[in-house]
Amino acid sequence: MVDQKVAWADLERKYYMRTFNRLPVVLTRGQGARVWDDSGKSYLDFVAGIAVNALGHAHPDLVRTISDQAAKLIHVSNLYYSTPQLELAELLILNTCGDRVFYVNSGAEANETAIKLARKYGKMNLNGAFGIITVTGSFHGRTMATIAATGQEKFQKPFTPMLDGFITIPFNDLAAMRAAVDSNTCAVLLEVVQGESGVHIATNEYIAGIRALCDEKGILFMLDEVQTGIGRTGTFMGYEPYGVTPDVFTLAKALGGGVPIGACVATEKASVFAPSDHGSTFGGNPLACAAGVTTVRVILRDRLHENARNMGAHFVDRLRDLQTRVGRITEIRGRGLMVAFDLDADVAPQITQQALSRGLILNATGSRTVRMVPPLIINRGDVDEAMAIIEASIAAV
Repeated sequence: MVDQKVAWADLERKYYMRTFNRLPVVLTRGQGARVWDDSGKSYLDFVAGIAVNALGHAHPDLVRTISDQAAKLIHVSNLYYSTPQLELAELLILNTCGDRVFYVNSGAEANETAIKLARKYGKMNLNGAFGIITVTGSFHGRTMATIAATGQEKFQKPFTPMLDGFITIPFNDLAAMRAAVDSNTCAVLLEVVQGESGVHIATNEYIAGIRALCDEKGILFMLDEVQTGIGRTGTFMGYEPYGVTPDVFTLAKALGGGVPIGACVATEKASVFAPSDHGSTFGGNPLACAAGVTTVRVILRDRLHENARNMGAHFVDRLRDLQTRVGRITEIRGRGLMVAFDLDADVAPQITQQALSRGLILNATGSRTVRMVPPLIINRGDVDEAMAIIEASIAAV
């Protein structure tokens, strides 16, 4: 009998562009914080589709919403009104600092929208300024504009020359930010917690200082909340603990609970688009927006952002205990359910493989860094189960 898992891998190698280094597992279904492969083995999912499945897998409210909406209307276009789009817009505006929304299909598209918005703002209000300052370690997407904005050279090198108009400076360095702003600057774009480089957290002084600098210079303060937004960091939005608000922020990942959707949200001051300035065929379609409405309502109803804060604190405490006992862990970082740890050797990929074999899905963001972004529904038992597997996996390499 042919091993179907091998057959699927062969099909992927034959037909799919060579863009992913996949783990050797074929996932076929999920429930809550767990997934199962095609042999029936279960895994505790602490990656959640890279911070996407905020409600876990097959959440009954979300399944019901998607099924009901698909039976009524999946897609029309933005030439007409549709109720889920406006329901979600109202939910987002009532629960954030924003005034207006534009929908897209991914985080990269949301950031592209923010970049266009900033450039038009500069044209209208800053004598044509178009420069956007970003920071090292950031990740804003894989389109040509968003990799130019991304502060990691490894994503840029295959596609140089980069688009003009982006300056990258050190993260958490307010003096460097102040020195970088000039007459050609229209905006600053950054993440309050950098996920793709391994959960690096902006300081309170840094974010407050940038907000004040943007106000002083009349430029836009833009936050990429694609990974941090919608409850993951322990508050509904990642900017909340800093006591300041952005002019523009972007969303995706958790917004649809697994259904592709992104959004660019702006204050009235920054909402400078006019008809035909921007568009999206699929952005804001009824199916994705209905999923977004249910996802946001469930997170707020069940206070899953608070659960993320509590479970994240428990996770970090358990990691610190392991660090004390074992010593292989050199640093631990976490905010809500964005958690990572660094190791004393280049063994992070091996640890993720060991964990997978033991029934836990982790993510290596580098040779020495392991990241966890589990569903917001996890409990203490899930964290403790994951920690037992992490300890065994570290011991095995």
